[in-house]
Amino acid sequence: MTDTMTIALLGQPNSGKSTFFNALTGSHQHVGNWPGKTVERNAGTFKAGNKIYTVIDLPGTYSLAANSEEEIVTRDAIVSGDADLVCILADASQLERSLFMLADYAGIRVPVVLLLNMMDVAQAQGKTIDAEAIEKNLGIPVLPFVASDKNGYDVFYTLLERKDMQNWILDDTKLAAMYRKELGEQYERLGRLFPADGIDEYTSSWLIAKLAELDPAIEKLVETTVSPENYSIIRKELEAIENGSSHTGNCKFRWIDSILEGNVSQSNKKAALGKFDRLALSKRGGKWLAAGIILAGLIISMVLASPIMYLGGELPILADPISRWFLDMGAKPILVSLLCDCVWTSFCFTIMMCGFVFGTTFVFGFLEEIGYMARISYVFDGTMRKLGLHGKAVMPFLVSFGCNIAGATGVRVLDTWGQRMAAIAMSWVVPCGSTWAVVGLISSVFFGPGAALVVFLLFAVSVLHLRLTAGIFGKKLLTEGDRTGLIMELPPYHKPRWGSLFKWSLNKMWQAFQRAIRVVLVTYLILWVFSYTVDGNFSGSLLYRIGNYIEPVTMLFGLRWQTFIAWITSMFGKEGSLGAMAAIFTNSSVLHAITHMSVEAADNSVIAIALQAALTKPEALAYIFAFYFNMPCVMTMSATAHETRSLKWTLRVAGYYILMSLVLAFIVYHISSLFF
Repeated sequence: MTDTMTIALLGQPNSGKSTFFNALTGSHQHVGNWPGKTVERNAGTFKAGNKIYTVIDLPGTYSLAANSEEEIVTRDAIVSGDADLVCILADASQLERSLFMLADYAGIRVPVVLLLNMMDVAQAQGKTIDAEAIEKNLGIPVLPFVASDKNGYDVFYTLLERKDMQNWILDDTKLAAMYRKELGEQYERLGRLFPADGIDEYTSSWLIAKLAELDPAIEKLVETTVSPENYSIIRKELEAIENGSSHTGNCKFRWIDSILEGNVSQSNKKAALGKFDRLALSKRGGKWLAAGIILAGLIISMVLASPIMYLGGELPILADPISRWFLDMGAKPILVSLLCDCVWTSFCFTIMMCGFVFGTTFVFGFLEEIGYMARISYVFDGTMRKLGLHGKAVMPFLVSFGCNIAGATGVRVLDTWGQRMAAIAMSWVVPCGSTWAVVGLISSVFFGPGAALVVFLLFAVSVLHLRLTAGIFGKKLLTEGDRTGLIMELPPYHKPRWGSLFKWSLNKMWQAFQRAIRVVLVTYLILWVFSYTVDGNFSGSLLYRIGNYIEPVTMLFGLRWQTFIAWITSMFGKEGSLGAMAAIFTNSSVLHAITHMSVEAADNSVIAIALQAALTKPEALAYIFAFYFNMPCVMTMSATAHETRSLKWTLRVAGYYILMSLVLAFIVYHISSLFF
């Protein structure tokens, strides 16, 4: 009979928790969300000996406070009884800070082990850590570890085979004494007002500390446990404690110092900032350096993505021979069109776009792994605070210049759901690379050298749009705690773990494909239904008839029915807009044109002549603004819904951008009509 066991991984950001999780579970992972929550839940399995282990990757947080949904989910998961063992990972190269999670855990009666990760980095810094002495102080197993080196995992597997796991309860006696001294009489009086052995898995000292920190979830737990009379007294005692979080925080850091005292030594003094970091962290040069590295990263991302994108772009060639084969077999033309023009096209397009997901995940995962992403967050913190966010939120904005899909997935570095949703809502303002190909063609055709002025206007309106978006969504999504500046420890530079990074990037690409193919298929099916004709002549399609019928309405926004349909198709993929216009103006199949999504596939000269003959300058300008400020694409919508676990808010943001693009087109059209 095979035994089972559940392990929960806990740690601060940059502690190596995700590396450890990926190495343990490999491809045996699944992603969902916690019941009733928007927080992502990563779980996986591995087998060691005769046991099958389920591993839960808890959200990376700096503490077990209740400042965010992630922290509440993490805490509830620990005491729920689902996990048999909690593994806390700490960065051995900076134990003074990374052990704060352990200090916040002290007082929770769930078996726990401490993994001193990145021991290789600590040794490179000249540090010597006496893990056995620390283990004796804590009363739990302490394991020196390098999560990136799978050859050293045997010591961890051996640890799991020990029979005394139920005794691995972190001793909080020394910390409780510090709380008692720091809080004085209030500590004693509070301790007498609820059960001496605590509540559930929480000890009385842990509960008192959280009450002093004004933790709302613990206040509610205590209120439902003690009598109303006692709770009333508790409230009065808490009012007498000023700056409770400061008091308990001081105790935790003193406790950490007492644990490490005499057990950590360093043969050489901590090195001063190197030349690179002096530039990377400077107020002016740091931003320019970051912009240059991000630009280089986007270019490298495209290079890495190009084989996959090329495959996705070339596969549609097979549609014609496959369709002929089906027709020769006697299949109905409508069925052949459905399979080849709709289903096959959806498959090819999704592959092509997932190539870029792989490229950006690999490149920016590399920057995160070596420790440079924290520097980017630091130098952009002041800029992002003007939008109600903090420095880590700059990543979605920067990578969106390459692809908004990557921008949506880039929000996972943020601490709370509100920050992630707000950052996505704002980053949709950023135009992806494909947007500029369409804007460049149309603006140059109609305005010649004046195209530069058009681009300047787009940038100027983008700034106003961003400010408005920040005000609208920030008010609903961001709390006061979300709006505080960035407080973080800059990690040391690490060597990249190429194998783990490559596997992780492939896994993320596969996850992106799985969630996107359904959205793209449904979207293309709708487009196919409205654009299909028996003879392939677009003028006989429902889309053509509806377009002509609603043109009196669309002209209010300066959009003729042709450009209105092109505006709609830009929601499927920005590149598809030119393909749609080429098909509409040449009276051919819209879906077939969008099948070849690359801008290069479109005959720009034919489109230019057709546009000049059909549109006025105000109409062209209205389309440029409607197209530029429209929602990015359905793949970005899919990525947003996946990252935020909220279809409702994803649709709200999409609806907002669709509405704003039409409003801006309306304004631009009617103002420009006064001049042209």
